[in-house]
Amino acid sequence: MNVMELFRLDSKVAVVTGGSGLYGAHISAALAQAGAAVVIASRGVAECEALAAKLRGEGADAVALPLDLGDEASIQSFVAQTLERCGRIDILVNNAVSRVGLADLEQTEAGGWSAAEQVNGLGTMLLTKAVVPSMRERREGNIINISSIQGILGPNFPVYGNTGRTSGIEYTYNKWGLVGMTKWLANYYGPYNIRVNSISPGGYNPSGALEDDNDEFLRNYKVRTPLGRMADDDDIKGAVVYLASRASSYITGHNLVMDGGWSNW
Repeated sequence: MNVMELFRLDSKVAVVTGGSGLYGAHISAALAQAGAAVVIASRGVAECEALAAKLRGEGADAVALPLDLGDEASIQSFVAQTLERCGRIDILVNNAVSRVGLADLEQTEAGGWSAAEQVNGLGTMLLTKAVVPSMRERREGNIINISSIQGILGPNFPVYGNTGRTSGIEYTYNKWGLVGMTKWLANYYGPYNIRVNSISPGGYNPSGALEDDNDEFLRNYKVRTPLGRMADDDDIKGAVVYLASRASSYITGHNLVMDGGWSNW
């Protein structure tokens, strides 16, 4: 097979949670551009439909469906609708993330922690649980979990300087758990030909929104990164398509670190 054909996703159905968000929109676009039919899912249905319409206008196959990972009934309804409409789910990208409880330990409250866990932990597990049976029955499937460098390292707090920003303890807790869940799923469902991998992106500067001249965090981050920059809008695309395609057919349980070398130090 020609090597470029290994990256094609023609005839595949891909679900992207948080599919119209900062990373989600680029993940959805990448999978669509590689030939997959993409189901763009989140609570913000209007934003998902706007992205789906844009992708359809570019010749892709894309639809928007509502999904609230904090509501088990919504999860069940979403999976049923997707299977009824598309016939199957070949690729599940668990990208949605809640940052409701984003705070330092002494400012973290039980309600914020629970709200984040409801989506980042429990909701992601319940959606995966609902999707896996159809993959197992067909003995084919691909799950990609979007973690973070905070899922392999502790936060480097000095990089935030005097900006007032931080990295919440619940975010690190959830992202480490997602990498662990990736390995559990990969080991358990490997005999059913279901591959499960994760991606741990580093800091992301969407559309160059942060500028050196007026952002202390960006300056500090770049100094600590071997490639000297944060991730841009395209960096996630290749990683997702690689793990979603036959190009990575012998890879499972892997956490692909996409951080410009941040974790090398």
